[in-house]
Amino acid sequence: MNSDYNEKVKEMKKLATNIRINTLKSLTNLGFGHYGGSLSIVEILAVLYGGIMNINPKNPHWEERDYFVLSKGHAGPTLYATLALKGFFPLEEIYTLNQNGTNLPSHPDRLKTKGVDATTGSLGQGISIATGIAKALQMDKKSNRVFCIVGDGEINEGQCWEAFQFIAHHNLNNLTVFLDYNKKQLDGALDEIIKPFSFEEKMKAFGFDTVTVKGNDIEKMYDILKVPRKNNEKPLFVILDTIKGQGVKYIENMKNSHHLRLTDEMKQEIEKVIKKLESEVE
Repeated sequence: MNSDYNEKVKEMKKLATNIRINTLKSLTNLGFGHYGGSLSIVEILAVLYGGIMNINPKNPHWEERDYFVLSKGHAGPTLYATLALKGFFPLEEIYTLNQNGTNLPSHPDRLKTKGVDATTGSLGQGISIATGIAKALQMDKKSNRVFCIVGDGEINEGQCWEAFQFIAHHNLNNLTVFLDYNKKQLDGALDEIIKPFSFEEKMKAFGFDTVTVKGNDIEKMYDILKVPRKNNEKPLFVILDTIKGQGVKYIENMKNSHHLRLTDEMKQEIEKVIKKLESEVE
């Protein structure tokens, strides 16, 4: 590997650590929130915003930008930490998360937060928004790319599958879909609620090129994404094999970390993790 590649990977890994630190800080300052599903998308956001996407923090509505849609909108705290670290707004704003008058509501709102391309949170709808953006860009013969993260619990919603059919039928290979396969959802384990069987087989049958990658493998994700799809290639569906609470063993080991309301003990444990992570990036 050449030095530029190695340096880029190093930068993305450092960005991931800083995203995780600031996601934890914003949620812990608030005292409650969606820890598990926020932490499981840290690395993919580090890759997208640190190595793949064309963005301009000084001009969030830049017409040549790539678009990102967080369909699983409850993971908004991680997106906010990412946007702040990339310079869309001051980092200290993350401490206003979900408070009165904030520009950082519980779920992303494109009318409030600089850098947010789509308002999401009603599960199942974000992928349809991303599909519409991609189709419009395709019709206008634009080269902008679109990226969308859906949750593995979220795709219990039928609307997701309607969008997937549309994406494949219209060959929207300017859109990459990521599945945060952390195997847990609001009410418990994925297999217990609605068994998904094989996501790879399903998405291949729907007309996608499908790949599974460890959700913390920054190099592999970067390699998969760094070259845009060619005109004759199918849309890409990336299954991110993640862990709910990823990167924080204390939260990974919880039976249910979807939404936490912190006790004093939990807060102390998470603050220990923050200090450890901060020492790694100093």
